Amino acid sequence: MLANELGRRGVSTILFDEKSSTAFNPQANATQARTMEHFRRLGFADEIRALGMPEDFPTDIAYFTRYAHHELARFRLPSAKEAREKILTMTGSWSAAELPHRVSQKFVERVLRRHAEALSTVSVNYGWRISRFEDVGDAVTMTASQVGSESTRSVRATYLIGGDGAKSFIRRTLGVRYQGDGGAVRNFFGGKMFALYLRCPQFYDVVPFAPAWMNVAFNPERRAFMAAVDGKGEFAFHTQLKEGESEEDISDARALEMFQSVVGYPVEAEILSRGSWTAGFALVAEKFQAGRIFLGGDAVHLFTPAGGLGYNTAVDDAVNLGWKLASVVKGIAAPFLLDTYELERRPVAIRNTGFARTFAESIGNYLPKSDIEAGSELGSELRQEAGAYLEAHGRSEFNIPGVTFGARYDHSPVILSEGKEQGPDLPDAYVPSAAPGGRAPHVWLSSQTSLFDRFGFEWTLLRLRPSSSTGNELVVAAKKTGMDLTVVDLEQDQILALYREPLVLIRPDQVIAWRGNDGDDASHIIATVLGHVALNN
Repeated sequence: MLANELGRRGVSTILFDEKSSTAFNPQANATQARTMEHFRRLGFADEIRALGMPEDFPTDIAYFTRYAHHELARFRLPSAKEAREKILTMTGSWSAAELPHRVSQKFVERVLRRHAEALSTVSVNYGWRISRFEDVGDAVTMTASQVGSESTRSVRATYLIGGDGAKSFIRRTLGVRYQGDGGAVRNFFGGKMFALYLRCPQFYDVVPFAPAWMNVAFNPERRAFMAAVDGKGEFAFHTQLKEGESEEDISDARALEMFQSVVGYPVEAEILSRGSWTAGFALVAEKFQAGRIFLGGDAVHLFTPAGGLGYNTAVDDAVNLGWKLASVVKGIAAPFLLDTYELERRPVAIRNTGFARTFAESIGNYLPKSDIEAGSELGSELRQEAGAYLEAHGRSEFNIPGVTFGARYDHSPVILSEGKEQGPDLPDAYVPSAAPGGRAPHVWLSSQTSLFDRFGFEWTLLRLRPSSSTGNELVVAAKKTGMDLTVVDLEQDQILALYREPLVLIRPDQVIAWRGNDGDDASHIIATVLGHVALNN
C-alpha cells in the first residue's frame, strides 16, 4: 500500500519482502469501508470488490453450537452485489463512498502488488530481506540479502520504512519495544490459536443453514471461528488450543478431527496449510520513528483480530505516511511534517487496539453452558439465551462506523483545530463532522459520483460559496510552496450545511486540515499544514 502511495506520487521506492510472493494463507478477511475508500481513491476498489466470494454470497456473521447442529444467532450483512446497490441510500453513520467488503488478504495483496509493479518508480523484490541498516544522518544505508542465496544488494535511501510484521527485524534492531497488553488469557480469543486453511465443498451440503461469511462455533467442547474464503468450500478455520494441546503434537488426521468436531459431521476436507498464532494482544510500539527510519503495520501495533482492525489500521498508516514522505522528499513540506506521523497514528493505534480488546473480551469471556447442546427444554432455553447475547455481540463487533470513520487528529500540530471537543468516541456511532482533524463528511453528488471522487489526489480546496468566498489567497499561497491543490466548486446548500464553512482545505488522506470563510491568513494556513510553522517555532 505504501509503495502504491509513493509510486503514484513519482517517488522512487524499493520494496523488499522476504516471502517468495504474496500471501498464500487467507490471513485478514475483513476490509473496512474506510480502507475501501482508500482503494477507491487509488482507482481499484471495484477490482477488490469483485474478488473473494461470489457477488451474491451473504456476508453474515452466524453463531452456532456446531455448524451442522444449532444456529444460535445471525447478524445479517449485505453481499457484494447488495453493497453496491445499498451504498447510494446509506445516510448518517454509514454515509460513505464504499461499504465494507469481506475478502481474504491473499486476494487483496495480489491487486496491490500488480498496481505497485505497474508504477515506473517502484521496484518490488520478493525473496529479499533487509539484513543490515544504518541511519547515517543524511540517508539510510542498508544491505538486502536474497533468501536462500549469498546474493546481497547495497542500497542508499533517503528513508527506510519497516513494515516487516510482528517480529520486525527493523523495530527490534532499533530497540523499540511494544507497550500494552502482552497476551490476555480468555476462554476464547486469548491464548494459543490453531489455524487451518482448508478446502471442504461438502460443508455446504451438510450444514442446513444459510451460508455466512463468518461462522462462529459456541459449545463447551471446542470453540472456533471460520471465515469463508471463496464461498465455494475454502475456509480459514481457527480454534483455541486447550491446555495440554500443542501444534507440534497435532497430526493432520487429528487436525481434521478437530474441524469435524466443530462442524458436527464427519465431513471430508483437504488441509491446504496449517499454523498457530497467539490471541490476546493489544500492543502498540513506544515509537513509530527513529530519525530517518519509520515503522508501520504489525511492526508497531498487534491486535487480537476481533473486529478485523489490524490490517485496516495498517492501511491507514501507509496512507498517512505516504503523502507526508512524498511532500518532504519533493521539498514541498518541512521535515517536521514527518514527525506528525507518530503524533497522529500512535493514538489511533492505541484507540483501535483498545476497541479490538473490548470485542475479544465480549466474546472470549462469555462461556457456553454445559447443557447448551442438549435436546431438552433446558437446552432450548440456553440456546435462546446464548443467541440473544451473541446477536448483540455480533452487532457490536461488526456494526462499527465509529471505529471505521471516527479516528481524529485534533491535536496534531499540522491541523488548524478549532479547539472544540467532539462527541464521545463510540465504536457503533459516527456523527459526520467537518471540524478539522477528521475524515471529510461524505455526500453522493449523483448515482455514480461520490464527493470524494471530485477531490484531488493531493490537496483539495472545497469552495461551497465560490461567488463570495473565493479562497484565492489560499490558492496563491499554495502555489508558492509547490503544493498540488485541486479547487472544487460545489454550490449546494446541503453540502454547505454539512461542512458549515464555505472554504474547506482537505489533505491528501481526505482529512480536513482547515475550514473558514476567508483566506486572509492564507500563508499561515498553508505553512502550518505543511509543517513549516512548527519547524520555525
